[in-house]
Amino acid sequence: MSEETADIELTVNGVSVTKTVPVRRHLVDFLRLDLDLTGSHLACEHGVCGACTVRVDGAAVRGCLMLAVQADGAEVVTIEGLSDSGEVSDLQAEFEARNAAQCGYCTPGMVITSAELVAAGGTPDREAIRDHLSGNLCRCTGYQAIIDAVEETMKKRSGT
Repeated sequence: MSEETADIELTVNGVSVTKTVPVRRHLVDFLRLDLDLTGSHLACEHGVCGACTVRVDGAAVRGCLMLAVQADGAEVVTIEGLSDSGEVSDLQAEFEARNAAQCGYCTPGMVITSAELVAAGGTPDREAIRDHLSGNLCRCTGYQAIIDAVEETMKKRSGT
């Protein structure tokens, strides 16, 4: 019995991609296995931890909950794309300065999720930052350093 497949076309980190994929392959597995983009991590496989977070058509989504075939026609951006474009260089520098990336496993998802909040602009609000990151788990930092990094990036971007 052969596995059912489908052809998909999407843009990943600005590059047009056409592939035939198993219809049951999750987006994060497609990115890691088919495109060798290993920045997004697979951990809980239930959408709880946020390690697999990527952008799809501008919104942060859990790559373990979305099938690759659902991304057909979409624009997907991974941590590699955000880093290569320089979009999150200031946020990454703040993570580094505060040691907010200890083991690093959650970091790609944390940075993508944080970038969504930082891009929305506004005044840094620690409670809003905590709320926005509440779906991302980190076992190393205790979150304080991550929240500090996001807050400082927001302050610098807003000029406050």
